Amino acid sequence: MDIEVLGALAVQENGASITPTAPKPRQVLALLALHADRVVPVCALIEELWGTTPPRSARTTLQTYVLQLRELIALALDKDGRDDAQEPARGGRRSAKDVLVTMPSGYLLAAGDGESDVRAFERLAGTGYRAMDAGDFPGAARQLRQALELWSGTAFADVQAGTQLDMEIRRLEESRLCALDQRIEADLRLGRHRELLAELTVLVNRYGTHESLHGQFMLALYRSGRRGEALEVYQRLRATLVRDLGLEPSAGLRRLQRSILTAGPETAAPAPRAARERLVPTS
Repeated sequence: MDIEVLGALAVQENGASITPTAPKPRQVLALLALHADRVVPVCALIEELWGTTPPRSARTTLQTYVLQLRELIALALDKDGRDDAQEPARGGRRSAKDVLVTMPSGYLLAAGDGESDVRAFERLAGTGYRAMDAGDFPGAARQLRQALELWSGTAFADVQAGTQLDMEIRRLEESRLCALDQRIEADLRLGRHRELLAELTVLVNRYGTHESLHGQFMLALYRSGRRGEALEVYQRLRATLVRDLGLEPSAGLRRLQRSILTAGPETAAPAPRAARERLVPTS
């Protein structure tokens, strides 16, 4: 089973889509797909569909949605439509019940050997973070860029999100922002400040109170010979934080502003690679 949730929801089994068009079965599949190979409790699915005031028929209606999903899975497993969603597997083949499994406390979507864009993102991002910790900035930038390329939009962009999915969307967006922050940091460490200016211009407008992105933009501008603009970015952010949140910029950002004012050594661009290699002592 191939699962994509970092953008529009797309789930395929045996090369065929099993993504329903009706909003509530789509919500059920979205939550099951995100937690593929793990049990999703019935109570979590009911809360996703109806919030804190589910109807008396909630469990029965949920079972109906599960049956509808199994019908789509059965058609995908046998594209000629000969599989019965309620019959056990024959001749070693998976049945719909083997793919969408009823468990004592809930349901489990068995992904098998397929791909999940969330798991691929987490794997690549984790490799990128470890490369950053090891000082391998080219490797970190490459791995984190590949991780971010898996996103085609907001997670579950075409799914009507309830309580559970809304929480997961926020979690995934925070994970994406962390990977983005570290990829930009790796690029700055590699001296790519000019290449980052256009991207950071968009990002600081989209995330108006995100201090790390603003700090990276300030540094990229300063290293590109645009100190006045770098200081303007700080002043705009400070005004926004004070107006909207009643907060001053963090101590780290204030230090960066002072370093830009005084041309402190921490704001200097990294030496070109060839120059760095000349500085490495030889034995």
